[in-house]
Amino acid sequence: MIKFSVIIPVFNRPDELKELLESLKNQTFKNFEVIVVEDGSTLKSDEIVEYYKKTLDIKYFFKTNSGPGQSRNYGSERAVGDYQVFFDSDCIIPQKYFEIVNQRLSQEPVDAYGGPDMAHPDFSAIQKSINYSMTSFFTTGGIRGGMKNEKKFHPRSFNMGFTKEVFEKTKGFSKMRFGEDVDMSLRIIELGFSTTLIKEAAVYHKRRVDFRKFFKQVYNSGIARINLYKRHPQSLKLVHFLPALFLVGESFLILFGFFNIYFLIPLGFFAMIIFLDSLRLTKNLKVACLSVISSFIQLTAYGLGFIKSFYKRIILKQDEFHAYAKNFYK
Repeated sequence: MIKFSVIIPVFNRPDELKELLESLKNQTFKNFEVIVVEDGSTLKSDEIVEYYKKTLDIKYFFKTNSGPGQSRNYGSERAVGDYQVFFDSDCIIPQKYFEIVNQRLSQEPVDAYGGPDMAHPDFSAIQKSINYSMTSFFTTGGIRGGMKNEKKFHPRSFNMGFTKEVFEKTKGFSKMRFGEDVDMSLRIIELGFSTTLIKEAAVYHKRRVDFRKFFKQVYNSGIARINLYKRHPQSLKLVHFLPALFLVGESFLILFGFFNIYFLIPLGFFAMIIFLDSLRLTKNLKVACLSVISSFIQLTAYGLGFIKSFYKRIILKQDEFHAYAKNFYK
């Protein structure tokens, strides 16, 4: 039986951590430890962790703020499991998650794995619409958890696991403040380790609770994509340029739309596609309407961050730290 070490970095989110720990308490497979790493929070989670010591094999560590990647490394250095599993603090884990992962890895051992994310039925309409925009074929190409070739999957930190050997050989997550999980996945593959997608091992992922925070998150993802390109040139694909092209096209159509309303027809057509697709998937009229907003935010914000980062890192040739000291390295 595989022993898992669950590592959770947390920053000022005690309420979310409580929901995550509650879902871990209810797992059907119990052979795991939990390591909570508090990353310099002012809203600490120590009392919540203390409560769950009765039902979970759980340890709590507090450290100065250094970002999620370094906090995961801190937990990894103290882990004893065969696999180190990483969840974001805004996740809820289905009851049979570890039962599914244990069975799959026992039958087909790999060095690293990942799983998709989804919206819980109790999530707000905004959260469900954000989940749609982050997983839809029309906004992301369906690349998050929907790959046909499971052996080439790049795990993300909200649902990622790898062996102790992987941690030792890669030396863990880099000091990137955003995109550090993709960087980790790329380095795992570059070192020849095997990865896979376990589609059945999905987690409920809250993401952001309002559109303003979502805009900032996706904007930073656009920035991180160019930072990742500078570290891993082969990682930049055509699909990553599409939000930037969408933003340029959107801007021109809106500008020309002031003079002729017919220029707005393509945007209206795209909005209708998003609405109908979301309605088909969610069966909820309100979520479908909000999905139009979240999808435009997702494409616009990512495209804006991508273009800005392309200008700073590629055109001006600024290094990562100086280009984004205010964004990521405060």
